[in-house]
Amino acid sequence: MATPVVTKTAWKLQEIVAHASNVSSLVLGKASGRLLATGGDDCRVNLWSINKPNCIMSLTGHTSPVESVRLNTPEELIVAGSQSGSIRVWDLEAAKILRTLMGHKANICSLDFHPYGEFVASGSQDTNIKLWDIRRKGCVFRYRGHTQAVRCLRFSPDGKWLASAADDHTVKLWDLTAGKMMSEFPGHTGPVNVVEFHPNEYLLASGSSDRTIRFWDLERFQVVSCIEGEPGPVRSVLFNPDGCCLYSGCQDSLRVYGWEPERCFDVVLVSWGKVADLAVCNDQLIGVAFSQSNVSSYVVDLTRVTRTGTVAQDPVQDSRPLAQQPAHPSAPLRRIYERPGTACSKPQRVKQNSESERRSPSSEDDRDERESRAEIQNAEEYNEIFQPKNSISRTPPRRSEPFPAPPEDDMVSAKEVAKPSPATDSQFPVPNVPPRPPAVTPTPAPKAELAIIPATRNEPIGLKASDFLPAVKIPQQAELVDEDAMSQIRKGHDTMCVVLTSRHKNLDTVRAVWTTGDIKTSVDSAVAINDLSVVVDLLNIVNQKASLWKLDLCTTVLPQIEKLLQSKYESYVQTGCTSLKLILQRFLPLITDILAAPPSVGVDISREERLHKCRLCYKQLKSISGLVKSKSGLSGRHGSAFRELHLLMASLD
Repeated sequence: MATPVVTKTAWKLQEIVAHASNVSSLVLGKASGRLLATGGDDCRVNLWSINKPNCIMSLTGHTSPVESVRLNTPEELIVAGSQSGSIRVWDLEAAKILRTLMGHKANICSLDFHPYGEFVASGSQDTNIKLWDIRRKGCVFRYRGHTQAVRCLRFSPDGKWLASAADDHTVKLWDLTAGKMMSEFPGHTGPVNVVEFHPNEYLLASGSSDRTIRFWDLERFQVVSCIEGEPGPVRSVLFNPDGCCLYSGCQDSLRVYGWEPERCFDVVLVSWGKVADLAVCNDQLIGVAFSQSNVSSYVVDLTRVTRTGTVAQDPVQDSRPLAQQPAHPSAPLRRIYERPGTACSKPQRVKQNSESERRSPSSEDDRDERESRAEIQNAEEYNEIFQPKNSISRTPPRRSEPFPAPPEDDMVSAKEVAKPSPATDSQFPVPNVPPRPPAVTPTPAPKAELAIIPATRNEPIGLKASDFLPAVKIPQQAELVDEDAMSQIRKGHDTMCVVLTSRHKNLDTVRAVWTTGDIKTSVDSAVAINDLSVVVDLLNIVNQKASLWKLDLCTTVLPQIEKLLQSKYESYVQTGCTSLKLILQRFLPLITDILAAPPSVGVDISREERLHKCRLCYKQLKSISGLVKSKSGLSGRHGSAFRELHLLMASLD
């Protein structure tokens, strides 16, 4: 009897080089689970078919990095928002630009299509949410209420509500027909990255950087349950199509949750790192992640995943699992969404928009056609995916087949690798990774050329394991004696000890000054030591308590912040950005008001001292604003931080 083949529960499907520069956003088509759209720093939007190595179509027209992309439900339209605040909508079947929407003053962080009507919602770092009418090319409504960047937008299944999540730690629910906010859901202690509506019930899930997932009842507008202890920030969640559970894409794992009561059904180890988007199709969960210019796709076989029933033990963490509680099959079902049979009613239109949001139908359309192109790079796949939808088929549409799972033991013999057979090619035993440029050259560039040294890395900068052992030139050479080996290992150890001892001594000095004096005196002593590492350690403590900041402290810290923002160390730059943001939020309005106030009558020594400090801070902030503006064009986390600071410093111009 033949031994049955044991297949994997989760496996890597494919890795592609998606853009010529870094990938900044991506999205999966939720209807098919087979269409992938990526946006990059090269200002392009590329479309891919999952498990196919070649790009189907490349969309151009944006003049700045694409930071958000979204496909509509039928996967016929795609919208992309850029760093400059512009939004472009393409018709994939016609392979041409459909609309260009202008109005946001900062980069687009989130987008979503209305499930029925021809509307698009956009959230920006300027804290505004806009609802756009694609047909009339105008902004229907602007929703204000968030105080920081809007990271995620989702329409309800019936198209009547819009949920928004932002960096201000809140989730808001907006009524589209009334044009106002229905409710605000506080409770998260960190930026909220994602929200998702239950497919049937009046239930909303939100995931945050505080490593929690909260479930909200949309009838009573209160929290149902809260799941804590996620291994990292929650960036991607998805309800199962039948609504039985919630999938959470965690760091290198997939977790399956229930909410009444809160419990973890299963944990599946998946080596996808920070997963960016999820989709379910054919009882398989597709996850995609990106790193620099590469995009990887992964598959989880949901038939082998527990989606209801008992609580699962967590193989990733040693922490105690959620308390096992009996399920409540008789729990009352919430209200069900009522889907409209035809197109949805149009949201309430308000007063005419500003000039920046109006468009000339004739001239703008012509310019869009000239500036934007849809380059079909794979005509065969394009016709297979998009063109059949334009014709009437008398046979049922072909359903996509699930991806075959590789065997549990994926060891392939050298003979099979050297000479693949047609059978192995069709059954997908090994991911088909397209060739990439060689990473190793005879004279590799040194790692020290990196502009920024990351805060988290797997090995020390400039330290190689081979440095601890001498090169063996003759195979017959005798082994090293213990003394020689120890001398190689201890090389540089004494120097490092001296550096750490000196830093410890400096920190003790600053701590002693703080206990006997005030925070200003301790910061002055840290600056006098002339060691940025000590300043960073002290600022990391002060940043945790905003009440410690005073105006005279700003005059001392601002020159140090300018040095930190120019550092090659990522941790130094992060600390400098955090401190500068606190100063701008707390003191910039005060500084501008005092400088704009008319001179007082008589002698007021305290006012004169305060005016002098404000002038000094203003001069230093003006000096820093040029540096922030020059770095606001960077991509990734640094670019977002500098762009946010640039917005806060706009009043200085």
